[in-house]
Formats: sequence, structure tokens, C-alpha cells
Amino acid sequence: MKHPVTAELLIGPLLRRVVGTRATIWVETSAPALVRVRAGDAGGESHTFTAFGHHYALVVVEGLAPGTATPYEVFLDGSLVWPEADSQYPQSVIRTRDRDDAAQPVRLVFGSCRETTQHVTARKLPPDALDAYARRLMLTDEPAPDLLVLLGDQVYADIPSPVVKRFLHRHRKDGHDGPAHEVVSYEEYTQLYLESWRDPEMRWLYASVPSVMIFDDHEIIDDWNSSAAWRTEIRQQPWWTERIASGLASYWVYQHLGNMEPDELAADPVFQKVIAAEDATEVLHDFAINVDANGGYQWSYSLDVGRTRLVVLDNRCSRVLDPERRSMLPPAEWQWFTDQVHGDYDHLVVGSSLPWLLPPGVHHLEAWNERIATSPRPWMSAFAERVRRAFDLEHWAAFHRSFDALAALFARIGESGAVPAPGPAGGGPAYPAPASISVLSGDVHHSYVARAIFGTRVVAPVHQLTCSPVHNQVPSYMRPMLQVGWWRLPATAARALARTARVAAPSVRWRKIAGPYFGNAVGTLDHDGRSAQVTIEGTTTDGALRTVAAVDLAG
Repeated sequence: MKHPVTAELLIGPLLRRVVGTRATIWVETSAPALVRVRAGDAGGESHTFTAFGHHYALVVVEGLAPGTATPYEVFLDGSLVWPEADSQYPQSVIRTRDRDDAAQPVRLVFGSCRETTQHVTARKLPPDALDAYARRLMLTDEPAPDLLVLLGDQVYADIPSPVVKRFLHRHRKDGHDGPAHEVVSYEEYTQLYLESWRDPEMRWLYASVPSVMIFDDHEIIDDWNSSAAWRTEIRQQPWWTERIASGLASYWVYQHLGNMEPDELAADPVFQKVIAAEDATEVLHDFAINVDANGGYQWSYSLDVGRTRLVVLDNRCSRVLDPERRSMLPPAEWQWFTDQVHGDYDHLVVGSSLPWLLPPGVHHLEAWNERIATSPRPWMSAFAERVRRAFDLEHWAAFHRSFDALAALFARIGESGAVPAPGPAGGGPAYPAPASISVLSGDVHHSYVARAIFGTRVVAPVHQLTCSPVHNQVPSYMRPMLQVGWWRLPATAARALARTARVAAPSVRWRKIAGPYFGNAVGTLDHDGRSAQVTIEGTTTDGALRTVAAVDLAG
């Protein structure tokens, strides 16, 4: 007698968005199933969708009570799979904010760049900061944050662990033309997420705290979209089409899908095609290929938590790489961003995987490199391209138009008095300056806080908050450059070099007020009324956290 297949929970649950009295729960299952979530009197259910031989669901939980913390359960085809029967961890809950939450404080925890846990990684790394944070949260009465903001390199497609490398060796057929020790196919990408997200502390944290995410280069490949020359060369690789299709499709499923709130899901044409298809493999493959070739899909997103507005930007996929028009975002998406940052809120937070404000010496070097990469002399432009890739000179400083445009935008919304938003008839509604403007970033494998210096009319403090890595380390040869980049003399020398290429001075000045710190770290941004504070905590040798920086951002 043939028995029906019983589905199991492979990854998840991940608590992604909590909006008002609704929440979204993401899961991956071993077989098709009806996924039901019950949280007290609230609940929701959804059938899994299938793509690339894997099964996923995003369940919208309806009817949560405002201002509560409600334990929840997950069922597959009626069988309870979460919480696990033998779990030693606290039960996961869905926390909602009060109906009128303007007076409630807001806490965002952020970081980036997380290789897998110590027992499977190839290198001896310091303790994982997000693991340490999860343990402290489950063992103490510390208030849970409103949101985890994960700023890129959640997985490393080009630097997988020994476990994943062994999987590649076992499962690839003879004659495979991809890089021997890098993932290429969708199936290989699933191993990265399976390995990383089933770490016990991380699994509990993701199930218990809402999270949003954005990619950086290592979700695809180092130097992803650093230049037009890079794109021309990578497209000549026979394995690239499968790599970019698998990377973007898996990112959409595992990360981006959960960034959308319920109403956005209902309006997203890709999601609607996916859930309508019997098998969404072709839908997602074609979608990813088209996005890489033509753009047109917005990975950036915006949300409000209390009186805090968070806008998270795509710094990678949608770049304009034409040397004459280089920019971080295409014009339409930049206009969307401009619209999002004008509004009625107390604090503006911009999530950018790449720091806007780097050590000044590094900034000037990147600006110089961008200019000479367009030299009419082939030997000079080729030299600049080699330097760009060798030292990862591809941040906002290497997109000078976008760097200056972001500075001008912050100056505009941070001015004293009411600033009208752009509108069709000479301006939209006028809003006062926010109490703080913060740029959250990662990527550079060290942590620091820097303050932008504008004219006296800009009353909103503007800060760069960089927290990286969560679990990685900066190469030893890079540390001196990153340290001395903040020193006045090397920065002056780098600025002089930039002037030889006729690079204009940056439109804003800045100074470091904390850091740099080179260990694994996690950041916490607290907003309470008009006050704002950031705390950077690094790991100790025994896997605990200690404060390495605490800065008042609204003073």
C-alpha cells in the first residue's frame, strides 16, 4: 500500500515582516504541503509553491492583536513541526506594536558579511556576532528588536565552506565547466542557505525576530557589477548565465520574497506568476535572466517602524555602468528613493550594503580610480581596472555622481525649517527636518561611525554607521590601509592624487567619531522620541559580546 509523502520542515520558519496585525512566515519544506500557522486566535495558511525541485511557502498571518507577543506554531498538512518537540530554545513569538505606536521606541539590529558557523568554515574566525546576540537574547530579559536589517553577503557563492565544496565534488557530473570551488546552479545555492540558516541559534533568531535583507556581491560573485568592463568579461564565461540566473532566482526566493509586506506581495507580478504556476522553475529562471540583461525589477524597498523610516537600497544589481553615466541606481529608482525619503517621520535610516562615507584616504583613491579608468590611453584605463578589482574600489566614492546626489539629498531634507517634497506643481507637502539621518552599511569588514559635516542650515545630524563583519575577517594586508585612510596626512596625499586626475572635491566633509574596529560585530540602532543612539558590539574570545562603540546620533 502506497502511503502519502509526509513533508518536513527543511528551513524555517523565518518570521519576516510584521505590519500592523499581520505577519509573514517563510518556510522551505521537503515536499509539497499545506502550511498553516497558528498564533493564538490569529492564523493563516498557504500551499507551497515548487521551483527547481524545492518547495516553499510564505504564509500571511491575519488577526494578531496590537501590542502583544503571541507564541506561534507551524503545521505541515496538519502535523505540528514548530516548535520542535525536543527543542531547548524559548518558544518563538510574533510581536506586534501598539495600534498608536508613535511614542514607542524603535530598535533595529544590523550587520553584514556572515560566513557559516565555526565548525564548518574553512578558516579560524573569531566568534560569530549574530550567534552571540541570539544567545544573549534568548537567555536574558533584553527587549527583542523590532527588526533585523541584514546588509549583504548573507551567503558566499564564491567562497563556500568545505561542506559545500564536498557537495559540489560529489554531485557535479564530469565535464562541468563552472568554477570548481564555487556554486553555480540553483541546487548548489540551496546548500548555502541550508547550511547557514539551520545553525541552531540563527534558526531560533530568524524565527523570533522579523528580518529584512539585501544582497551584496558575494551572493553572486566578488566584484559583481563593478564596471562595464567587468560585465563584458564575465559574460564570456560559459557558466555565467546559469550562475546569474541561479543567484538572482535563489535570492528572490530566500531573501527578497520576505522583504515584501502582504499588500506588496499581492501587487508583485513575479509572486503572482510563481504561485499560479504548477512549477515555477521556468518563471524564476526567465525572470532572473531578464533582470540581469534589462533591469526593470526593483530590489530596493521602504518601510516604517513607528516614527522611523527605513529605505533599503540595491547597491549591486541595478547599477548603471556606462562610464559616462555611472550611478548606483537607475534614474527611475533614484526618483523612487527621493520620494521615499520625503515624509512625516522622526528618523530616516538608509540601508546601503556599501558605505557611503569611507575613510577619506580610501574615498579619494576610489574617486581617482574611477576617473583614470575612463582614460583614452588604453594602458592607463587597463591599469585602473586592474587596481579597481584588486582592491574593491567600487563603493559610492567610485560612483561620484551618486555620492554627490546622496549628499545633496541629505542636505535638503536635513535643512532647518519645513522642506517641501518634490511635486508636480512646484512642490509637495512640507515636512520638518528629521531628528537624525543614518546610513547603515557593511561590506568593508570593519566597523566605524562617521559624521557628515554640512553647512549651518542642515540641522539633522547625518551619520555613516558601518558594522561588518558578523562572521568573517578583513585580510591582514588591508588593515593598515583602512586605518591610515582616516589619518589627515595620507588623506591629503590621496586627495592630491585625485586632483592630478581633475577629480573635484567631494561635496561634503566627514570625520570619524568611533572605530575602526576589526573584529566580528553587530550593531544596534535605538530611536526613542527624537533621540537616537548606535551601539556596536564585538565578540570576545568566549563568544560573548562587548561594547566597542556607543554614540549619541541626535545630539
